[in-house]
Amino acid sequence: MLYQHFATQEEIDRAYDPMLGRDPMVLVKAWRQRSEGSRARHRANHKVSLDLPYGPTLAERMDIFHADTPNAPMHVFFHGGYWRSLSHREFSFIVDDLVKAGITVAVVNYALCPQVHFSEIVRQSQAAVAYVYRHAAELGVDPGQLSISGHSAGGHLCAMLMSTDWEDTFGLPNQLIRGALCISGLYDLRPFPWSWLQPKLQLSGRDVQEFSPLWLPCRVPAPVKLVAGGLESEEFERQMSRYAEHLTGHLKESGQNVTQQLLPDADHFSILEHYLNDGCFVEWIEAFHA
Repeated sequence: MLYQHFATQEEIDRAYDPMLGRDPMVLVKAWRQRSEGSRARHRANHKVSLDLPYGPTLAERMDIFHADTPNAPMHVFFHGGYWRSLSHREFSFIVDDLVKAGITVAVVNYALCPQVHFSEIVRQSQAAVAYVYRHAAELGVDPGQLSISGHSAGGHLCAMLMSTDWEDTFGLPNQLIRGALCISGLYDLRPFPWSWLQPKLQLSGRDVQEFSPLWLPCRVPAPVKLVAGGLESEEFERQMSRYAEHLTGHLKESGQNVTQQLLPDADHFSILEHYLNDGCFVEWIEAFHA
């Protein structure tokens, strides 16, 4: 067996390629159109800071959408794309309801594999959160009210942020994150060296060990909500459940909640509609700041 019960790459590819049966050009075009509309609306109100650098490389940029609330809570979003595609510009559409609710939102860009090593993506994600925390005053946000979320690869990055030793690595409190929402995330990287993604990701055995949140301690004592779609492959639900069990053991002493939710009618992409519809995404994030 290569991984779990999978004996061939073809089996792993079917379980971990959510684009099967979908037209990626149509999907991404719709996200870009929505996001262009969101940026235009916020530019018209002078409420957005585009391509704000948070690190020394060209990829280290974020768009910040400012709420009217003084000293607002801060939410940081990490996009998906299996660590090898897309950018922050496709995902501006997730901010509108949060900003209306008085939460400032940063949509983070990061470099992609194989142009950079997998470890560099994790480092840049850490740097983005450290930047927001350290520059809270000039951003007009409350550093004590910082939450994170991410979709797909972004869900993995959020899990890595919960495993970061912020005190020893950045000189920041390990309590800097108030809550994390991981949507359709990947927490065990073991299948990917055997998959269609390996030519892009170029994961080594050591990478799998060091960057699989399922095998790392959770160092941030904060609530975590995990979400997956019922129309995704069973592997996404299984990874979510295994990571929930892992987190529960680590967060038990701090008394923080770990919740998981399977949205029955959502696939890997339509699950993002919950950022837009019925207010549930706003409720999930507001719960971290209650």
